[in-house]
Amino acid sequence: MVKLSELISGLELKVLSPTTKKVLDIQSSEFNRPGLELSGFYEHFALERMQILGNAEMGYLMGLSAPERDQKLRTFFSYDIPCVILCRGHQPPEEMLRLARERDIPVLGSKMSTTGFIVSAIMFLNRVLAPHMTMHAVLVDVYGVGILITGDSGVGKSEAALELIKRGHQLVADDVVDVCRVNEDRLTGESPETIRFFMEIRGIGIIDIRQMYGIGAVLMRKSIDLEIRLEHWDDQKEYDRLGLEENYTTIMDVKVPSLVLPVKPGRNLAIIIEVAARNLSLKRMGYSAARELDKRLTDLMNQ
Repeated sequence: MVKLSELISGLELKVLSPTTKKVLDIQSSEFNRPGLELSGFYEHFALERMQILGNAEMGYLMGLSAPERDQKLRTFFSYDIPCVILCRGHQPPEEMLRLARERDIPVLGSKMSTTGFIVSAIMFLNRVLAPHMTMHAVLVDVYGVGILITGDSGVGKSEAALELIKRGHQLVADDVVDVCRVNEDRLTGESPETIRFFMEIRGIGIIDIRQMYGIGAVLMRKSIDLEIRLEHWDDQKEYDRLGLEENYTTIMDVKVPSLVLPVKPGRNLAIIIEVAARNLSLKRMGYSAARELDKRLTDLMNQ
């Protein structure tokens, strides 16, 4: 399901025929160009998809006589289609507007080329229709790496993010992260619109990062590449000191590299998070400092 207002604003569409619908029954990012259907072939009509009309479809319709066009469109609009979108700035004929009003099917318009609009629509619908969940966390972009900072309330997630912002990195979301699974192995995160770019700092209150640090300090959306869980330092717990083992957490059935950072007075979490981001980038390029050291020690023992 897709909100009509969200579709209009997300794809910069113009309403050509008013409708009472607020939600469209669109459940796939696929589309249909109904050239065959308008010519009379409905055997494999994908009526559940957005119906997109470009130069070819509109040229065919406008080349018909008014009675023929009315008959073709009456059959087309007899199906329960979610919406009709006219590309390249085409205007709907009167017959289309009348039938759309009768069937309460929205007719929308775009100035984009048909191919360009289809690409934009697929990307938009893939994001809107993808599975979502909400997490209590902070999401920041550090050296191009999307880092999801998690941990118990009061452990210092926002303070660490604020220090990262002061060091030139970007905030995506504070406290609440809307996580979206865009495909089988990739997650993205963004902030709910009502609290976007706001941050809560205990003892100060709510601050606006965009107003305070400028537009370059914030980001609308970012992939989630690494989870860093902050926890209070436990003297009885043995923390990883080598990094030979790769740890992962699973979010919405997607495996995400994960680290646990113990928090205690005197530790500069921002610098440690920067190092974690750079280290992940090196691992993606095939270099692991822990494995390199292990190899050197092994070679030394074998001499």
